[in-house]
Amino acid sequence: MELMTKIDIPKSEWQITPDSKLVLFGSCFADEVGQRMKRGGFDVLVNPFGTLYNPASIAALIGKSLSGREYDGLSSEIFHDEKMGVWHSWMHHSSFSSSSREELIGEMNAAMHKMAERVREADVMIVTLGTSIVYRLKADDMLVANCHKQLDSLFVRHRLSPSDIVCQWTALLQQMRSMNPKLNVIFTVSPIRHKRDGMHVNQISKGILLQAVDDIVSADEFKDFCCYFPSYEIMMDELRDYRFYADDMVHPSDKAVAYIWERFQYTYLNNKTMDFVAKSTKEWARSLHRDIVRKV
Repeated sequence: MELMTKIDIPKSEWQITPDSKLVLFGSCFADEVGQRMKRGGFDVLVNPFGTLYNPASIAALIGKSLSGREYDGLSSEIFHDEKMGVWHSWMHHSSFSSSSREELIGEMNAAMHKMAERVREADVMIVTLGTSIVYRLKADDMLVANCHKQLDSLFVRHRLSPSDIVCQWTALLQQMRSMNPKLNVIFTVSPIRHKRDGMHVNQISKGILLQAVDDIVSADEFKDFCCYFPSYEIMMDELRDYRFYADDMVHPSDKAVAYIWERFQYTYLNNKTMDFVAKSTKEWARSLHRDIVRKV
C-alpha cells in the first residue's frame, strides 16, 4: 500500500564522485546540504558570500567575482550602521559585517577571489533558489541581497518574472561554461517557505522560480550540463506532514533534510560513492567523540 505520492527522479547521466569539486550557492537549505557534503568527504565550497535567497543577487555576485573587479569601499555597496556600529555590505550576508570598514572590504574581496577560482575548477555547481522577490535601494536603484534590518522605507520591493531570471542566468551560464567547459549545474528550489508576505505570495514566488529553472534546463544550449533536482516537490508532496517541519513550521526538520539528501545521493551518486559518503560521515561523527576520563 502506497501512503505517499512518490516523486519520480531519474538517475542522472553524469555522476558526482569523491574527486568532484563542488560549489553551492543559495538559501539556508544549501547550507544544510553543503554541510552534509562536507561530512561526506567532498571537496565543497558552501555559500562563499553567505546565505542568499534570490536568483538575481546570486547571479550578480557570481558575475562580479568572475569580472575580477575588486571592491574598493568607495561605492554604495557598503554602508555604516550607526545604531549597531558596524559596516555592512548590501550584497553579502551579515556574517561579513564588521566594525572595521577595511576588514569588511578585505573579507568581501577574499570571498570573491575564492569563489572565482572555484568556478574555474569546479565539476558541479548547485544553486538553491529561495524566492523571486527582490529589494532595490531607492537611493540609487541598486539591487540588494540583504536589507540588514534597515527601514522598509529605504527599499522598493519587486517580484522578478521568469523571463528576468532566464535572461540573467543565460548570460551567466554561457560565461561560466566558456571559462570551465566541464562545469555541470544543478538547480533546485528551496523547500523553505517564505511566509513574511503570506503563503499565497510564497506560492506565486516559488512558481516563478520553478518556471524559470524549467526554461533554463530545457533550453537546447543548457540541457546537456544543467538539470533540476526537485527538493521543493519532495517536501511538498512526499513530506507534506507537519512532523517533517522544524518548530517554526517553515523550515524542514533534520529528518526531512536527511531524506532529501538521501534522494539526492541516489540521483547523482553511484553505489561506490555512496559507500564513500557513509564511511566519511561516520569518521566525521567519530571525530566529534571525546573519551570521558574518570578521575581516580
